[in-house]
Amino acid sequence: MNKAVFLDRDGVINVDHGYVHKVDDFEYIEGIFEACKELKELGYKLVVVTNQSGIARGLYSEDDFHTLTEWMDWNFVDKGVELDGIYYCPHHPVKGIGEYKQDCKCRKPKSGMLESAASFLDIDFAKSVMVGDKHDDMLAALNVDIPTRVVVKTGKGEINSTAATNVINSIADLPKLLKNS
Repeated sequence: MNKAVFLDRDGVINVDHGYVHKVDDFEYIEGIFEACKELKELGYKLVVVTNQSGIARGLYSEDDFHTLTEWMDWNFVDKGVELDGIYYCPHHPVKGIGEYKQDCKCRKPKSGMLESAASFLDIDFAKSVMVGDKHDDMLAALNVDIPTRVVVKTGKGEINSTAATNVINSIADLPKLLKNS
């Protein structure tokens, strides 16, 4: 079985400007590519798990999300890093519109995206890591017993999550944390 680093997107990979859905608004967190390259060298699969309630709210389409995601994925490839999976939730239980208004299994803090990735990529949660910027990210990881749950300060600032095991400045600090643990 494989070990993985599950990465939230907004606030971890890119600066969270609020409902980011255009290439022009996508600003990478400093050190993301170098950190991900090191994580791959340490033997981790890299899996993005992102709530995208902007789709549910009608602020942008799934096509917009896919266009941006494809661009982002190619940026990683261009920097020598291959993402192993990208999972997203387009739903919101309260503010969703039409088919997107639902209480699904994939929206964090529920763990559906992580479970789908684990099944498809043969991931062992006990050897894996969750990196996010919100308490809901940490709860999703806790729900599947991921032991290392890391909050980054580059996002929403929910650094007091009682479900987190570590707080770091940014994703750039993750390889060092994992090497020292």
